[in-house]
Amino acid sequence: MYCRFTSGDLIAKINMKIILAIDSFKGCMTSEEVENAISSSLNSKEIEIHNIPMSDGGEGMLEAFISAMNGRIVETNVHDPLMRPITAQYGITPGGIAIIETAKACGLTLMTPLERNTIKASTYGVGELIIHAFRNGCKDFIIGLGGSGTSDCGAGMLKAVSDSFASECTIKDIISRKMKDCRFTLASDVRNPLYGPNGAAHIYAPQKGATESMVIELDNRAMTFARESALLMGKDTSHEPGAGAAGGLGYAFMQYFDATFKSGADLLLDLTDFDILLNGADLIITGEGHADAQTLMGKLPERILRRGQKHKVPVWLIAGRVEQSERLVSEGFERVYGITPESMSTEEAIIPGNAIKNIKRWTEAHLMPIIG
Repeated sequence: MYCRFTSGDLIAKINMKIILAIDSFKGCMTSEEVENAISSSLNSKEIEIHNIPMSDGGEGMLEAFISAMNGRIVETNVHDPLMRPITAQYGITPGGIAIIETAKACGLTLMTPLERNTIKASTYGVGELIIHAFRNGCKDFIIGLGGSGTSDCGAGMLKAVSDSFASECTIKDIISRKMKDCRFTLASDVRNPLYGPNGAAHIYAPQKGATESMVIELDNRAMTFARESALLMGKDTSHEPGAGAAGGLGYAFMQYFDATFKSGADLLLDLTDFDILLNGADLIITGEGHADAQTLMGKLPERILRRGQKHKVPVWLIAGRVEQSERLVSEGFERVYGITPESMSTEEAIIPGNAIKNIKRWTEAHLMPIIG
């Protein structure tokens, strides 16, 4: 555990108000599960606990946004990254906004490690989700970009949209006529361009199973696709921040649908009236599966930290594993905790039952004492 002060920085008081706003522990527990594990261990009637399911646009995005916006879940048949039929979910809010977590149709977890192939993997299923929502009357879309197993620059998504209309219509015709009233907001904290040294292929494709030669091929494909798209649409968004999100899917939405980019974390925090909820709060607890200096690069815990600082509410950070704790503390987190015992391997730690035990153990050792 690392903290900014050697003495206690929080004094127990009657009717404490604690905000839990924790990202999912990816591949292990959802945001809601992490927060429930903490709040269920706090039995004191003297505290007011607010659980806010969180997501920055990646894993758990659908559930978090639907909870915040009182929406409903819709299921439909689409194709996974390898074009196999699957059933996928998206959400519709009471106001008719479609909430689409793209990983539900093109996610890395939809393929086994041996199946992962960024040369073949397609975002076609994402386009199918969009069209299903469109035909359900949705004109506004919030698109969560994260957790993809693809690097096709959104070409598959565009093909699915095109295939759903009459064959004589081009994708440009469809967008300018059939879907001209649609508005897209992209929820993501990735700010990479489409191609180049910091582009989708070089930075993210290796995490999806791409070899060095595949990365080069994917990057060349992205450059070619960007040139062709610029000629077709009369603009070029390939170097815009976020174009490289979800294997270039962010680019396709910006280039073809004039989508706007927003921090997924900030978008959700605004939807939940987070700043209002902070009035009278004594402590915020945020976190993610693995925390290090990259946490400070616009990820959800960092966005929550800045809001806590604005309202002068101390923020604690918990994670399964923590690196560069001193840096995190120096940026303003009051305390930083890695909840996994050093003797426990990562493979053991990500087993949900073990993770729950580690969270409850941390709660009893570090949170209960300040409550009394």
